[in-house]
Amino acid sequence: MSLKYLMFASVSFASLLAAPQAIAQTAPATSEPSSEQEVETIVVYGSASSRQTQSVTAAAIALAAPGISPLKAIERLPGVNFQSADALGNYEWSTRISVRGFNQNQMGFTLDGVPLGDMSYGNHNGLHISRATISENIGRVELSQGAGALGTASSSNLGGTLQFISRRPSERFGGQLNLSGGSDSLQRIFARLETGTLDALGGGKGYVSVASTQQDKWKGVGEQNHDQVNVKYVQPVGAATVTAVYNWSDRAENDYQDLSLEMIRRLGYKWDNISGNYALANLLADIANNRGDTGAAISNAAAGRNYPTPITSVDDAYFDASGLRKDNLAYVTLDMPVNSKVSLTATLYNHTNEGQGIWFTPYVATPVGAPDQNGSPITAPSPISVRTTEYDIERTGAFGSLTIDAGAHQVSAGLWVETNQFDQARRFYGLARAANIRPSLDFMANPFFTQWAYRFDTSTLQFWVQDNWSVTEDLTVNLGFKSVRVTNEVTTTTINNAAPTATNGISGKLRTSEAFLPQVGFKYELSPTSNVFGTFSRNVAAYVSAATAGPFASRNQANVDEVARTLDPEESTTGELGYRVRGDRFEASVAGYVVRFENRLLGVSQGAGIVGNAPVLSNVGAVNSYGAELVGLYRLTDEFNVFGSLTYNSSEYADNVVNRSGVIVTATKGKKVVNTPEILFKGELSYDNGSLFAKLGASYTGERYFTYLNDDVNGKVDAYTLAELTLGYRFSGNDLLEGLEAQLNVTNATDERYVSTIGSNGFGNSGDNQTLLAGAPQQVVFTLKKAF
Repeated sequence: MSLKYLMFASVSFASLLAAPQAIAQTAPATSEPSSEQEVETIVVYGSASSRQTQSVTAAAIALAAPGISPLKAIERLPGVNFQSADALGNYEWSTRISVRGFNQNQMGFTLDGVPLGDMSYGNHNGLHISRATISENIGRVELSQGAGALGTASSSNLGGTLQFISRRPSERFGGQLNLSGGSDSLQRIFARLETGTLDALGGGKGYVSVASTQQDKWKGVGEQNHDQVNVKYVQPVGAATVTAVYNWSDRAENDYQDLSLEMIRRLGYKWDNISGNYALANLLADIANNRGDTGAAISNAAAGRNYPTPITSVDDAYFDASGLRKDNLAYVTLDMPVNSKVSLTATLYNHTNEGQGIWFTPYVATPVGAPDQNGSPITAPSPISVRTTEYDIERTGAFGSLTIDAGAHQVSAGLWVETNQFDQARRFYGLARAANIRPSLDFMANPFFTQWAYRFDTSTLQFWVQDNWSVTEDLTVNLGFKSVRVTNEVTTTTINNAAPTATNGISGKLRTSEAFLPQVGFKYELSPTSNVFGTFSRNVAAYVSAATAGPFASRNQANVDEVARTLDPEESTTGELGYRVRGDRFEASVAGYVVRFENRLLGVSQGAGIVGNAPVLSNVGAVNSYGAELVGLYRLTDEFNVFGSLTYNSSEYADNVVNRSGVIVTATKGKKVVNTPEILFKGELSYDNGSLFAKLGASYTGERYFTYLNDDVNGKVDAYTLAELTLGYRFSGNDLLEGLEAQLNVTNATDERYVSTIGSNGFGNSGDNQTLLAGAPQQVVFTLKKAF
């Protein structure tokens, strides 16, 4: 038996021992442990909640590889399916998270309550959490697998919600310095300086931190680089507290080649873009377009110009691709007790983003005279050009809540408003044949052609009210609802290098308006250490304002008008029932759920996804989901812990896709929802005696479909099991050694070959598709940490 199966079996058995066990108290989602009182527990269970909730603490994130995505850190929780083509989970083109069959653009994400949008690659109303804050500055991540809190500032949370809470500044002056190195030339530095309590400023305290990560891709040629700055300051003002936060992020990462099953079988998992061979990229484009080296038209058959082995298509290998994002996020929060019974909290935020998704395309040749990066004309052009999808976000918003303590009733109400201007464009930039004159990690300048450019204005208004009613000492009931009103407006600014005309531009408004979306929950204490809980909720998702996703992606006025007339926004109804128990050495939770997902809108990709053909948006009817989640922790000794989570999910399309005449277009009824494994298992065995610490983890992900018709041969990827190892030591004995820590992380310890992300270029009805990304092989990271 191989090592990977032994590891999996041992952790599986240990987790089954923990399964009947139980749960610990969770703090409110707006609070986090102070730096002096970091929670040692890896997972905290929401025993005070009427919903299925768990939190991953800063201690858990610290055990993972440095710079890890907070999304990857929570993949151990039940119901969570996380995928990424890189070991740290930060490569945004590949990053996918789904919970209970809902993908990430159907979930809600916040940082300290500030909305992050849907965290998709082409996010139109937010930014990815890895760009919003440095992972070492996260105090806790809280997941609600089903119905998120009514006050969550999100217009897309049909399914679960993820709330990220940043750490509080320390009471003492000091800091932290982490230095990391590892596989694929990884170099990372993290530093944080704490002011401590400043008596001269009335007790204010804050920190400034920086992080810089550089790493080569694990295959092919390219880099994945990220620089960040975080500043947080907390100031008491009488009985109130003002918190100010600023985050700056500059991410530049080269892409991995999207693969199909056929390409994996023929070329292997390590096949990638040919970024180190510009001459070959020109040759492939010439062959594809039946042109010679000078650009003159020829006959491939007569010239004998065949693709060089093993390449059989121009889509097998592109020269290069990358994603660039620059973000500024700032927010100020006021927490103020009005009196002993009433408290108020309010936050004002602003976010700006500039981004480019870059692809060196063989489908559009550079014309003679096109400007280069410096604006000079190109006299000997390449048969390829650079195509970008460009993003600019300017959004401002505010949210707040008022809470009244009325004895048995804790009544709260809140409001969230946001205005967002999102500009998106598709442009082409020139290349010379002799050499690549445009570095892929630099923003492109001086385009020769703008295919389209649109402005999207989105206004959001959300109101909510809730009563947390203590009916008896044992029974608590939550009653509440929220109202949502989102208006999406599109304006065309450029079509084919010119101002739009009456026939080729698009304009119009779409509105999502629901006055009453109820949420009802209860928690009943069976004993001081156990309770049952349940909740029922309805949610709606606003339309996406983008030219590459959602109802405007067709970029056709008739289609936009048709969507406005015939499609309704997505809605979900969720019910869950669960049981929690907690003992001296164990804690666990089990929950079952049923979900009805209506008006599900899916964009069916047309042709090779990267070419940029507009997806066809369809209402595929309803989806029925049900499942169960089991999670538990058992403390074998004061040093040894065993953790495990097991998820079963069944999500199926309830309807066929039909046209307006009632004719079946795609027979999806009864088919499993794409990218939704039925079985997920996570297990961990950890040891910590205060000095020596270690963790062995294993995770199993069941098979997943990437075609709506569930093709068995060319429409699904196999199940896989991954193992991870952490080993570290905390030194002590003198001033130099105090606060010094060494840590070794090994990801994919058994070097499993597997497909991670599916649907990178969308999902098709049937047949193979170049929409898969291979998972990272084994990688090793060593870190030295010094606290002072």
